[in-house]
Amino acid sequence: MISVDAALALALALVRPLGTEILPLARAANRFMPHPATAARDQPPFAVAAMDGYATVGPAHPGAQFVVVGEAAAGHAWHGTLHPGQALRIFTGAPVPPGADRVVIQEDVTRSGDQITLTDAFSGGPHIRPKGQDFKAGDTLSARLLRPADLALLASMNVANVSVTRRPIVAIIATGDELVMPGEVPRDDQIIASNSFALQALAKNAGAIARLLPIARDDEASLRAVFDLAAGADLIVTIGGASVGDHDMVGKVAADLGMDRAFYKIAMRPGKPLMAGKINGTAMLGLPGNPVSSIVCGHIFMLPMIRAMLGDPTPAPVLQPARLTAPLPANGPRAHYMRAQVKQGTDGPLITGFDRQDSALLTVLADANALLVRPVDDPPRNTGDLVGYLPI
Repeated sequence: MISVDAALALALALVRPLGTEILPLARAANRFMPHPATAARDQPPFAVAAMDGYATVGPAHPGAQFVVVGEAAAGHAWHGTLHPGQALRIFTGAPVPPGADRVVIQEDVTRSGDQITLTDAFSGGPHIRPKGQDFKAGDTLSARLLRPADLALLASMNVANVSVTRRPIVAIIATGDELVMPGEVPRDDQIIASNSFALQALAKNAGAIARLLPIARDDEASLRAVFDLAAGADLIVTIGGASVGDHDMVGKVAADLGMDRAFYKIAMRPGKPLMAGKINGTAMLGLPGNPVSSIVCGHIFMLPMIRAMLGDPTPAPVLQPARLTAPLPANGPRAHYMRAQVKQGTDGPLITGFDRQDSALLTVLADANALLVRPVDDPPRNTGDLVGYLPI
């Protein structure tokens, strides 16, 4: 068995960033932008009024008076020149004329005809957002998965189209004679296929196109036929059949199809029987069949591989810190990814591992929002100890 870190490094070595395509901003949400985008203009592109009021030139204090010589609103600039003792009626978002000292908010002014007087409530200001306050032409937005706020920023940068990584195609193959699809009537010796739906959702949420292929039965002909359906995928993910039992056929069939195996079996729980390699140039990840094992391994291995294909330079999972709410016994020779619940405490996150950690218990996984990570041979931990976890 190899360590989780070693296995993840080998898995990531099987994939590389995919090509890019140009999309309009309206279609770029949740897509990965692998290269920085450059602002084409300043934001704001001119000094702008931050409040409704009057732009003034000259000393401003309670009792000071100014003559109003024009008006400006957002999208309607005033093109004259303000001189000392003059004011411009101005509204939020309007360009501030050159030379203006401040915008006096309208609540601090009394007006009579074309003359304004600053009241005793005068608060100073200047209530002007300077040109380029947010960003300047030539500033960049770093590579990232594009969120709604990123799209707004790109639009403000006058970037109409963005280069994003092509979405990786992930083919998901559940295997086993014991499986039937949801909605079918299983025999007494069959169960409902479940893992593939979680893995499909994980892959989609990570930015991939996830294809659920037909269930492959425990014979070579069926497995070969379903592998054929995975043609064109960037990553093939199999579920089950990766162990060494008489009915575990995935490893043998994959080898017969030309798989160059990178590793088999890792020192983690849940998830020991896991393999990865390449079949004729396509990366393959063979996950365990137990529901929790396959989904946990999906988080630890499949998602980083997808992120790497999207061009993320740091695709590996990053642990977050939290404090234990209850003691834990020493861990053994395999890294343990415990299903856990994280809640926000007064001094930071608090984490509680579930008592039941059997790899077949989907009810426990559904109640979990974190994987509490116990390193190999981790000593006993006490209440209040700081530990690492992965959000799920």
